[in-house]
Amino acid sequence: MTPEPAFLLHKRPYRETSALVDLITLNHGRVRAVAQGVQRPGSRSRGRLQPFAPLHVTWVGEGELKRLRLMESGGAAAMLAGEGLLCGLYANELLTRALPLELPVAEVFAHYTALLEALPRPEARAPGLRRLEVALLEALDAAPHFTDPQGGELDLQGCYRFDATTRTFVAGQPGLDGRTLRLLASGGWDEPGLAGPAKAVTRAALAPLLGARPLRSRELMQRLAASRTRRSGV
Repeated sequence: MTPEPAFLLHKRPYRETSALVDLITLNHGRVRAVAQGVQRPGSRSRGRLQPFAPLHVTWVGEGELKRLRLMESGGAAAMLAGEGLLCGLYANELLTRALPLELPVAEVFAHYTALLEALPRPEARAPGLRRLEVALLEALDAAPHFTDPQGGELDLQGCYRFDATTRTFVAGQPGLDGRTLRLLASGGWDEPGLAGPAKAVTRAALAPLLGARPLRSRELMQRLAASRTRRSGV
């Protein structure tokens, strides 16, 4: 096969010197594979197989678990720290948990690549994450419909909450106003003034895909926010 652009999403030890990895690839979506010998001291591949570093890979195998054959560096890893690092870990965990194996998701790959470029800049993190989340929801046919359950238009003055069963919005409080939801429906996911509502909608839409088990990265972000609040004396 032609070497495939990829990023590492998750890695864990496998047997004595190998690793079990999840990758997001350009043309094949999420691929799970064994990286043989990558845990061996002195392995050249060990330094390449790092989060947020572009790769070119090939693999063999007909089942769900592949075996990596080629793994070459595609460039330097994104330099992330603090909140930017936690956002990157969240993106990796989200894709690992939500994406089925080998579902082609070129748009998701493109938004993930763009997110890694955005994460070093604080003002670009939230918009980048929302674009990735929306691309993921669309790829999985799980994006919200900005209508009421009967397909009707939302009242600009109404208050609505997301219904995961129908992926529509039902009248009720607490909720979001119809005007805000109309703006999100028109593509305002990364507008600064809509950051809070956009996050609330994508989180509600993603919840059925992720199940009841909490995201570890989200817990770490909450701890970081709490720590900052304590230091500020608020």
